[in-house]
Amino acid sequence: EIYTLSLHDALPISLVVAQDQTIEKTGDSPVEASFQSGGQIKMDLCPGQIDVVGKDENLVRISFGGRGDTEDVKVWLHVSGSHADLKVRGCPHNNFEMTVELPKNTNLYARMFAGQMNVNDLTGDKDVEIHAGQLTMDVGKPEDYFRVEASVLTGSVEAPAFNVSKGG
Repeated sequence: EIYTLSLHDALPISLVVAQDQTIEKTGDSPVEASFQSGGQIKMDLCPGQIDVVGKDENLVRISFGGRGDTEDVKVWLHVSGSHADLKVRGCPHNNFEMTVELPKNTNLYARMFAGQMNVNDLTGDKDVEIHAGQLTMDVGKPEDYFRVEASVLTGSVEAPAFNVSKGG
């Protein structure tokens, strides 16, 4: 929606008002919604092989597959202005693969119980936890970050830019 305001005899100002968007799909891939660069996403993901990739597009795109049955995979995505929430449930227990594409400049908060997560080409803040598995983060220039958090309870963290390679 576009609104125009006129204040006294000033020139009209056009405002683009972002609308909230909620998408809930089961078994459908890909799922996508508009999402502005510079925003923050909170992700709660089921176990699997997850690739989080920064792109030069203003959208969130979730695509999944693998050798297991994906008809029960439920994706819930809510976008409100510069904030997004993503929850993925019902994933098969073997060979599940998912890619989450985000604008390159996105602040990432992600939680996953088990599996492998690769984070590439994102320049925003990152707060990522995996309870069991492997986390690999390619962050570009380490001097661009004030703070980076990554943890696993069982598994390993690989963050070459920060000279970190640890088992959990």
